[in-house]
Amino acid sequence: MKKILDHINYPKDLRLLKEEQLTKLAKELRAFIIDIVATKEGHLGASLGVVELTIALHYVFNTPEDLLVWDVGHQAYVHKLLTGRKAVFHTNRQLGGISGFPKREESVYDTFGVGHSSTSISAALGMAIASHLKGETNKQHIAVIGDASIASGMAFEGLNHAGVTNANLLVILNDNAIGIDPSVGALKQYLTNVKKGTQKQDNIFEALNFNYSGPIDGHDLPALISELERLKKLSGPKFLHVITTKGKGLKQAEENQVTYHAPGKFNALTGELHPKGNTVEPPKYQDVFGHTLVELAKQNKNIIGITPAMPTGSSLKYMMREFPDRAFDVGIAEQHAVTLAAGMATQGYIPFCNIYSTFLQRAYDQVIHDVALQKLPVIFCLDRAGLVGEDGATHHGVFDLSCLRCIPNLIIFAPRNEIELRNILYTAQLGLDAPIAIRYPRGRGNNLNWKQAFSPIPIGIGQCLKEGKDIAILSIGTICDNVIEAINLFDDDEGMAHYDMRFVKPIDKTLLHEICKNHKTIITIEDGSIKGGFGSEVLEFVSEQAYQNKVHILGIPDKFIEQGTVNNLQKIIGLDPESIANKIKEINESN
Repeated sequence: MKKILDHINYPKDLRLLKEEQLTKLAKELRAFIIDIVATKEGHLGASLGVVELTIALHYVFNTPEDLLVWDVGHQAYVHKLLTGRKAVFHTNRQLGGISGFPKREESVYDTFGVGHSSTSISAALGMAIASHLKGETNKQHIAVIGDASIASGMAFEGLNHAGVTNANLLVILNDNAIGIDPSVGALKQYLTNVKKGTQKQDNIFEALNFNYSGPIDGHDLPALISELERLKKLSGPKFLHVITTKGKGLKQAEENQVTYHAPGKFNALTGELHPKGNTVEPPKYQDVFGHTLVELAKQNKNIIGITPAMPTGSSLKYMMREFPDRAFDVGIAEQHAVTLAAGMATQGYIPFCNIYSTFLQRAYDQVIHDVALQKLPVIFCLDRAGLVGEDGATHHGVFDLSCLRCIPNLIIFAPRNEIELRNILYTAQLGLDAPIAIRYPRGRGNNLNWKQAFSPIPIGIGQCLKEGKDIAILSIGTICDNVIEAINLFDDDEGMAHYDMRFVKPIDKTLLHEICKNHKTIITIEDGSIKGGFGSEVLEFVSEQAYQNKVHILGIPDKFIEQGTVNNLQKIIGLDPESIANKIKEINESN
């Protein structure tokens, strides 16, 4: 039998279909996504859950003239397939391929670039107000947001504003009771009660002046199309509550929604994950954090764990299981997570606030105003620092060193390996008189024997890893491994010294004086932005002290880095061992 999907390249093709053909198309779209993600990897469950909703949206609305905004973008794979990217979908999240998230420069159908949650309502409202000002009264504006994302403060800010406008805005709540991990909080309970029909209070969305409808079955195409057609004719802010199942159409993805959010490679026919074999691997940095925190919490009853909606990704799940009263998933609410930690610190508790580096950007004011200004000893554990790979520009954690370095009262540390991470976690809970940010990467370390006895790390003290007389190479964090490999590529490495500075702030000035006096040339290497980061700190020191050393800064260039494997991206920007070695050779020859 011919596949309907073979003839669907754009929404205009979709709109030529009879309504009864759409159910078959939904099955074909699910099979297409499963086949590609099974071998190429990516975000599976979220997109499988919105197949019918996506079809209905493009079938009813005149996209791209009508503006459709997706929240986060994990759920936008079907959207991409229906908007001209079916033939290149196999390149999704790969170097030189299409992005795993909606991206304005990629397609006119991607009206707004998204990667961080809870932005869709504000963006769509902005578009709706703009259309009103232009006199485009018939244009539709639709925001699709999940139940985990709508609990975020920014989403409520958008709802609050929209409710006092006459904007032609439709907010669709894709309610599947789970983000990456299960949704949490009072709003989740409210939505659960609405679905069960046990909610006795006034409707919260109607109270915000939205025309509310639902909840309706998000997998019932005729019902979706009928309701969207009705809502299209209504003016003002509207709210449609849609119930979906994450992972719909793949049994394992429905039953294990956390694992199948982004399952890696799996068997497309059976849905089973590929076995990983019996090879013993070093731990992931997130697991070093998670297991170490449990170990420390057993010894120190004042330790608290906090994460904004990432208990599995951050491995705070281990503490949540062991000490449920002392570990908190606060939902997608980074600002709240930081100030919650600050409040606990005022009462003598020791909060470990675990946030992905890229998401800490959303709580920058709270780090400054609520923590650093008050010198509260919150311990920020910044997972996914540096390049993270296939999630691309929205998720690389490359701005933390630059953003945080300018904040007074803040200690900044980057461990070069798992043992150093363990020891700085131990050191931090012994008692600091200032907050500390500890950054570490996505993925695995190198040490099988990482669970060693704790040893305190002196604050602001770096280390000499290798002595040499000519060039001093200064690294921070796990990029140290690439530097060691680069130095090992030389037959004669006696002229190269290597220092792990450990702390960006306070930087080890005693060690820097020694380095500047004994080496004419300094090379700094970091997996953070070269603008205002670790290298800038060293350069400022050299200038302030009137040293004459030549300083070369290697790091993330002043541009947004797209998706690709970490190894490929490092090669492109010159941070892989071979590129570092070539740069050292070039600098050495120019001296």
